[in-house]
Amino acid sequence: MTLARRKLLQLIGLLGVPSVFLLVFFLCPLVIMLIYSGLTPGLYGGVDWVFSHLNYGRILGWADTRYEKFDPVYLAIFLRSLRLAALTVLASLLISYPAAFWISRMRPARRDFAIFLVTLPFFVSLIVRLFAWVLILRPTGFLNQGLMGLGLTSAPVEFLYTDFAVILGMTYVFIPFMFLPLYGSLEKLDMTQIEASADLGASRMQTFRKVVLPATLPGIIGGSIITFIPALGNFIVPSVLGGAKVLMIGNLIEQQFLSARNWPFGSALAMLVMTAVLVLLVVQLRLARREGMS
Repeated sequence: MTLARRKLLQLIGLLGVPSVFLLVFFLCPLVIMLIYSGLTPGLYGGVDWVFSHLNYGRILGWADTRYEKFDPVYLAIFLRSLRLAALTVLASLLISYPAAFWISRMRPARRDFAIFLVTLPFFVSLIVRLFAWVLILRPTGFLNQGLMGLGLTSAPVEFLYTDFAVILGMTYVFIPFMFLPLYGSLEKLDMTQIEASADLGASRMQTFRKVVLPATLPGIIGGSIITFIPALGNFIVPSVLGGAKVLMIGNLIEQQFLSARNWPFGSALAMLVMTAVLVLLVVQLRLARREGMS
């Protein structure tokens, strides 16, 4: 057996099990949902095997039949989800970038401990952490009590069940997803380039814009993608911190499958989210390719 053939068999052996796992538990359910999104909802749940394009029309505007009517609220919910996910990415970036820069310049022992602290929330259940935020944000919670105690407000402020609470909760949950790619880029940053920029008379802002930002752009793009994708489809944080007032696309999909039992429409909504994710990944690949060619 030749060396090349032996390496090929080793590669197949290493990648075979993960590939089969992804095929069975990712691609197959995705194909099923794609098929269901083009079928007619059953009278008592499930599907009738009759083709119908009106599930997408109910979202995008061409459904005007008796059973599937266009309602702009679905598109509004999707656009709101995009907005909240984008604001979550921005908030996570503004918090994680300076933190990652500071930690990357620490001594190794302190740096390892700081990274451990960043990932520490993963050791606690997400539901427990979110209900801790409920205790903080509710009208009688710690935040309102502190504001009224300092005399900044005379009455409780409505923090809970607002867009602000959802963005705050998702930022708290997804900060590690943004931090780790940023840290990977900032750790490799050549400090001699920053020193040379300062020696040549560049201001701190010019150094950041011309030296630091281009070098860390892959980490920013990667962290933004990794944060945006789960934030867009998240339904746990809006359910706990947004309540009935802040409905995102993930909550709507959950309702269609579990409450309304309209599987085709829920599948169409899921395909819409997948399409947005794929478009985002294509943009990322083009940006990465352009960055590699420059």
